[in-house]
Amino acid sequence: MNTASRYLYLVLGAVISFHYILSFTHQEYGRITSLNNIASHFRDETKTPAFVDQNLVPLKYYAPSNSWNETAPGRRANAAFVILCRNSDLLRILGSIREIEDRFNRRYNYPYVLLNEVEFTDDFKRRVSVITSAKMEFGLIPHDHWFQPDWIDEDKATQARKKMISQSIIYGGSISYRNMCRFNSGFFFKHDLVKKYRWYWRIEPNVHFHCDINFDPFVYMEEHKKIYGFTITMYEYEETITTLWKHVKDFVDLHPEFVAEDNALDFLSDDGGTTYNLCHFWSNFEIADMNFWRGTAYTAFFDYLESQGGFYYERWGDAPVHSIAAALFASKDQIQFFDEIGYEHHPYTHCPQDEETWRRGMCTCEREQSFDLDSYSCTNKWDKIIGR
Repeated sequence: MNTASRYLYLVLGAVISFHYILSFTHQEYGRITSLNNIASHFRDETKTPAFVDQNLVPLKYYAPSNSWNETAPGRRANAAFVILCRNSDLLRILGSIREIEDRFNRRYNYPYVLLNEVEFTDDFKRRVSVITSAKMEFGLIPHDHWFQPDWIDEDKATQARKKMISQSIIYGGSISYRNMCRFNSGFFFKHDLVKKYRWYWRIEPNVHFHCDINFDPFVYMEEHKKIYGFTITMYEYEETITTLWKHVKDFVDLHPEFVAEDNALDFLSDDGGTTYNLCHFWSNFEIADMNFWRGTAYTAFFDYLESQGGFYYERWGDAPVHSIAAALFASKDQIQFFDEIGYEHHPYTHCPQDEETWRRGMCTCEREQSFDLDSYSCTNKWDKIIGR
């Protein structure tokens, strides 16, 4: 072999060796940096994500490091998501759960309780259970908690529904809607599957969460002694609650001891309580302490309203019922406006108004289109009474 040939083989050997070393190093570097990238997304321990090889990273799951409103890393509240839905809501509830998982619960793993007035189908339970590793429980609502009580005067109730239909009031002719409002007002927190929890976050079919929620609202409320959290406020249809405020005042006259000293009456009334201005917290989103609903004041309040039959003789909603109770029987600083939670229930959206909050939450909503800015919103009244 001549000198030129030897030189050529030496060069080729060096190139092949260098390529092998470089390839091995690149593979190892890619594996290591991929692990570092995964680990950098987590901070406080909860559980191991399903997509992480337990042999390559610590058996921990961490909350995000960019949280701007952090509460007690690693701590959990005795809480659950509570969902009232039907088998026909399957696709819409899948979307809602997938969004709250992506925006919040994949890091916290709170359980879900789904309730229905009929049994959930096996297919419904299978489809819902596979989209999250969180615990899922499916419950049947007791007959007496859902259906119209026997003592309701059906002729009177029928006339009320016909009148609302003639006035083109939404759900004016619906008995099932009234059942739902009554159930959400006085019974959901008594369900056997819900009893073991103190805190709940109400989730509806086909709702959207527009921002990352990088803190735990349950723990925040527990630590700050809150009892009720909301994102959207608005005015109620007056025709659906024509006698509700009268009954509220009658109840307060009977039980003045339940009214909190530093209450939020000014959110509900512009004349010191003589009339109701129709403002309420939109209850399709609410995070609340069920000890408040289970307490003496609210129990007596609901029982009194129930005895008046207004859930069926009119169309009392759980939103004004919850709102009036929280505003009167708790102090106003126990009610929390979650501005940082971007939320949509068609056709209304709340979008965080603070630039930093909107940016850090990686929000997909437009602040200029937030319902807070609408003339039908009561957010300005809330801001005024708490001095924002």
